[in-house]
Amino acid sequence: MREALNNMVTAASCFSRGYAFPEGPRWHGGSLWFSDQHDGLVRRLGPAGEVLEEFRVPGDPSGLGWMPNGELLVVSMHERRVYRRHEGALQVWADLRALHPGPSNDMVVDAEGRAYVGNIGFDFANGETPCTTAVALVQADGSVELACDGLLCPNGSVISADGRTLIIAESLAFRLHAWTRDADGRLGNHRVFAEFTDGSIPDGICLDAEGCVWVATAGTSVLRVREGGEILERIDIENGKAYACMLGGADRRDLFICVAPDHQHAVTLRERGGRIDLARVRVPGSGLP
Repeated sequence: MREALNNMVTAASCFSRGYAFPEGPRWHGGSLWFSDQHDGLVRRLGPAGEVLEEFRVPGDPSGLGWMPNGELLVVSMHERRVYRRHEGALQVWADLRALHPGPSNDMVVDAEGRAYVGNIGFDFANGETPCTTAVALVQADGSVELACDGLLCPNGSVISADGRTLIIAESLAFRLHAWTRDADGRLGNHRVFAEFTDGSIPDGICLDAEGCVWVATAGTSVLRVREGGEILERIDIENGKAYACMLGGADRRDLFICVAPDHQHAVTLRERGGRIDLARVRVPGSGLP
């Protein structure tokens, strides 16, 4: 990992607060959506950071994405399922338990309705020994197959604007991976996109129009990295840690950052110190989500 930081952004401001543990932010339909994971809710925010809508997801929500017809898909971490929201009601869309031994995690949905769903792979909350695990590919008909395997906590994921490249954060191996996607969403031509040799943990990610990735580090910074590992920009986070990020707003230059002071379930519910921070950036978002 090499740092350039020619156009460093030093700080972000609070956009909305009072949450338990915000994760999986998505910009959709002119609103910011996110999973308040430990509160068991998906929330949608308006332009002033106000809550416009919220609904409960069994098993704690994680990744979010939309089918071509506009219906929402949402990951249930502990049920290890994907739900589909049809006319306001949640229906089981895909069962991930055959491929996900631990809690299901972040997700990206492509333009045809295929979803890639990561997996923590072990009982993180109770101190189980980390082990490698799989990413599930949920096809547009809800069937489930293996996308890729052998990753230590596959997490945040993005798809390039042309649909040809999938990038996934391997959190506990401190790197980003890239694959070429075929017409059916299957993966080939694997390569390492970037490695974080300083121990930064890549958690949630988003992609910009120059092909660079913004990475929330599960620490006190959000990094903009280009393929090969050069860090171009850094946003410093105060009084908390950054767990996910999303480029949105009318021009997709608003970087929304999910921040919490802690990741422990009971602590986050008691303190409700989770918030969404906001920074303006130079290069707009691109691709999916």
